[in-house]
Amino acid sequence: GTGGVPARAVWIRSGSATRPPGPATAKASRFEGATRHSRYRSRAKFLSDFAPRIWQTSKMDQQLWKAVDDYLVSLLAPPDPSLDAALSDSTSSGLPAINVAPNQGKLLELLARIHGSRRILEIGTLGGYSTIWLARALPENGELISLELDPRHAEVARVNIERAGFATSVDVRIGSAVESLRDLVNEEVEPFDFVFIDADKESYPEYFDLALTLSRPGTMIVADNVVRAGAVIDPENPDERVKGVRTFLELAAADDRVEGTVIQTVGSKGYDGFALLLVTG
Repeated sequence: GTGGVPARAVWIRSGSATRPPGPATAKASRFEGATRHSRYRSRAKFLSDFAPRIWQTSKMDQQLWKAVDDYLVSLLAPPDPSLDAALSDSTSSGLPAINVAPNQGKLLELLARIHGSRRILEIGTLGGYSTIWLARALPENGELISLELDPRHAEVARVNIERAGFATSVDVRIGSAVESLRDLVNEEVEPFDFVFIDADKESYPEYFDLALTLSRPGTMIVADNVVRAGAVIDPENPDERVKGVRTFLELAAADDRVEGTVIQTVGSKGYDGFALLLVTG
């Protein structure tokens, strides 16, 4: 996960002052527009603009971002026993420290609450930290399904979730997220109101496609870690995570069923960003 202060908004879809002639034309024009407006259609151009400072930030930048995050969190997301215990247990169990930052967790809770979400889908449980934030947005009859590949992570998450008081409203499912999503489709479950994607970036395109199948008009989809410290604008980056994110964003830009944006962030987790999508059809 990544958390911090929104630094800049980048629209996924290129708008038009006139109504598009039809869905097929609109879909094609948005994708072409997204490609046309990218300066970096070649790695040579990207490297010439950014070398030798490519994806590097100074130690001072990082210290400042963390200090600002610490201040904001102390005011608006102060220490919380359940959340603090979830982080502590995750650390002592050897889970990677890739959970969302506290202020992003609070943002997820607020977004889900503002949206009136009764059914939430989370792809990537880890130790259950973001799960707890999201579960707090649920009404009494709400339900959250969280998908986790690693059984050890899921075991830690279930303990954390139960301690936070959400054992009856949260269902942690173990296994490949793609397979779990397909199972949900086959089960013909009720559509989800809110989807949070924060798992392996290589699979973001598949997660997005299946999440749409499990959504309805009005569903909100949030996908974390899509800026990759700026690497997202490099069209020839060999990192499979960057490739996955770029494909996901291009799919979102070209799909008539969603509208959205990407927000760059800086903070205690460094420089990254998240996508915010609304299912419209």
